[in-house]
Amino acid sequence: KRSREEALKRATECLRKVRAGGDWDALVKEYSDEPGSDERHGDIGVFPRGQMVKAFSDAAFELRVGQISEVVETPYGFHVIQRTQ
Repeated sequence: KRSREEALKRATECLRKVRAGGDWDALVKEYSDEPGSDERHGDIGVFPRGQMVKAFSDAAFELRVGQISEVVETPYGFHVIQRTQ
């Protein structure tokens, strides 16, 4: 739907808002293009290292619980990851 530059800009804007104290659930609804993510509040569940694409998995497993990633690029787009457990 968007150019790479537009998608990166949106992801960066979302990251800025969440780091400024924005409501995670509201930001997921506003920014996520993943089908069903608004109903799940962006939660993709627990997964073992290596189950997701490498860039996503590496970024997720580098985080401490409660920490939010930088913008992560994968073949599926740009992601902002919050580790919850």
